[in-house]
Amino acid sequence: MIHDLENNFKQNNILKLKKIFPEVFCEDQIDFEKLKLVLGAENLAGAGERYQLDWAGKTAAYLNLQSPTSRTLIPCKEESANFDGTQNVFIEAENLEALKILQKSYAGSVKMIYIDPPYNTGSDSFIYPDKFSESREEYARRVGDTDDAGYLKRDGVFQGAWRKNGKDSGHYHSNWLSMMLPRLHLAKTLLREDGVIFISIDDNEQAQLKLLCDEVFGAENFVSNIIWEKRYTRSNNARMFTTLTEQIVCYRKSDNLQELKEPRNEKADSTYTNPDNDPRGVWTSVSCVNPATKEQRPNLSYEIQNPHTGEVITHPTNAWKFEHSKYLSYQEDNRLYWGKNGENKYPRLKKFLTEMDGGMVPVDLWKHDETGTTDAASKELESMIGKGIFTFPKPPSLIKRMLKIASNKKDSIILDFFSGSGTTAHAVMQLNAEDGGSRRFICVQLPEETDEKSEARKAGFNTIAEIAKERIRRAGRQISDGLQSGQNVDTGFKVFKLAESGFKQWRQPGKADTEALQGELSLNIDSVLSETPSENLLCELMLRMGLKLTCKVSLSDGMYFVEDEDTGGLYAFLLKRVDQGLIDAVLAKHPVKAVVLDRLFDGDDALKGNTVLQMKDAGVMFECV
Repeated sequence: MIHDLENNFKQNNILKLKKIFPEVFCEDQIDFEKLKLVLGAENLAGAGERYQLDWAGKTAAYLNLQSPTSRTLIPCKEESANFDGTQNVFIEAENLEALKILQKSYAGSVKMIYIDPPYNTGSDSFIYPDKFSESREEYARRVGDTDDAGYLKRDGVFQGAWRKNGKDSGHYHSNWLSMMLPRLHLAKTLLREDGVIFISIDDNEQAQLKLLCDEVFGAENFVSNIIWEKRYTRSNNARMFTTLTEQIVCYRKSDNLQELKEPRNEKADSTYTNPDNDPRGVWTSVSCVNPATKEQRPNLSYEIQNPHTGEVITHPTNAWKFEHSKYLSYQEDNRLYWGKNGENKYPRLKKFLTEMDGGMVPVDLWKHDETGTTDAASKELESMIGKGIFTFPKPPSLIKRMLKIASNKKDSIILDFFSGSGTTAHAVMQLNAEDGGSRRFICVQLPEETDEKSEARKAGFNTIAEIAKERIRRAGRQISDGLQSGQNVDTGFKVFKLAESGFKQWRQPGKADTEALQGELSLNIDSVLSETPSENLLCELMLRMGLKLTCKVSLSDGMYFVEDEDTGGLYAFLLKRVDQGLIDAVLAKHPVKAVVLDRLFDGDDALKGNTVLQMKDAGVMFECV
């Protein structure tokens, strides 16, 4: 039987705590008094006033984070591009459910996350409050809103309650924070220790987002609040100020990430010249004067001599940036520049372009001419899928700048769980084509329905997810058409959709409900829902066992073999039939684990018993489900 606990966020955190402080556990329960003792009273916050971000519904948001999901993802090959050959993934699902489903397979695997969540302007809609088990009537009663409430159900799966979050709501900011909190916590778990998250936001929620990220990621892991010049023309339609910028909040997962650099560009390189014909090539210079005073750094205060004029010099107020011995070595190496004819009052230190291989330190102001604009993004998307199909898309150039700073060319998984029109996927493929990288993306987009009167609906796009998938297909074709001979870029993507589990779910019956108890016990006889395709079962089992959606899968004589892309280990799945010949074939492959549907034994206890013994003797983990 597959249990929901495998995806339990709360249980994972308890296991982490037990690993660090085993002494505070008693019979698998946390002894808080002992935990307080271990941590020390001086490190505990008082029960009274303390600095914190709080809002109505925060406790419920944490409970929502901790609740497990019984749903899964199923493959949709007909909507994919090169399903069997690609390493990219597009998930059509409510993103909270998707993030929970991905936890076991992708924890600690994502190098960079970019999200562009709803900005909460008062007209935005978002899935809230993420209750999937309740009925439409229960939801309406709880929120007291039946006129404006909407209910989203795709392919028989309830995606959540779609609801406007207007500024007239008494919980306007609270609703938005409750929506973001569980998603950010789950996103953090997916990040690598050297991972980074970028979040686009405007002024409506920037202050709240910053405090929330301080809580989730830790204030010490704040990296930057980037200002992006999204447009450069004034709008006289505005009543107060024209907004030309947008903010991008950046956090790292941990201090395993100590440095970020972005590649050099032509504009940066143009500042390098060679006025003294130095054989080492073009250079720029930096001041040798320390911001610190002589009194502050007496060890860096000394006399120097201008080699051109012979003048002995000391700075009247400030120290130098380096010790005297370092100054002498720079002088001997011709790294001190006194001006073309020695006319400078103080020397400057040469920095050669050939020494700048590590790139440049990023800045927190991203100008439109270097990073792109929303207007340019709209025109680019319009040329690809039509006019008015999707409003306010981000430009691929913006995402590419983040990718250049925060991702490696190879072995980087990029996640976007508010995918929108698919800009992140487009940017990943485009940058790979430009620099030879092999980054891969995971994009998640809710199948939010387009307005019936919209240009998108007229063009045949019933949901935002359909827009994104078509945009990625067309972008992939454009990129492939522009490749040089011999160049290979992955422009495909596997499509997966949210679905109910293919396994019957255990529901705890009441003590007096004998009939219900009999039904639950019958799950031990056959736990699989009838008519569930074996491909769907395989995908669900892979996710439950921590295998990635892009693992190499092969089918041989009714057996599935999956190669774990992280460890190289082989997993065998018998989901269609079982006999001694197939068991022998599995053993010949020496898999790490073999999984068989229990119903396939069809009451043959001898075959089942022999299989268990054979697997044990061969050192193969074995599981019947």
